[in-house]
Amino acid sequence: MLLRIDPESDAPLFAQIADSVRADAAAGRVRAGDRLPAAREIAAALGVNVHTVLHAYQDLRGEGLVELRRGRGAVITAQATVLASLHHDIQSLVARARAAGLPPDTLAALVKEIATHDDRTAR
Repeated sequence: MLLRIDPESDAPLFAQIADSVRADAAAGRVRAGDRLPAAREIAAALGVNVHTVLHAYQDLRGEGLVELRRGRGAVITAQATVLASLHHDIQSLVARARAAGLPPDTLAALVKEIATHDDRTAR
């Protein structure tokens, strides 16, 4: 697993780490049952504070993508399978948006609006 961060980005480092794990899950590079490296290992490799990595792991746990187990560390859940199954659909949607000249930020805003709207109507 190769985690990537961009120190020049406006996105917080913990968010970049979490995004990298999500991307690996969506692409099938990590699967349910896989263990993530220890937070200390990632922190040392990336040159960040261990609490930054732990923050990312907590966010992923909150989403259900990672389960934190005492003595076993962070383990990828079955949610990774869901992400991987959506990967092809997302690629197709992005390709259609590009062909239509829609900027990525606009596409992201549309997806977020629809997802948020669907959440409100489901209640």
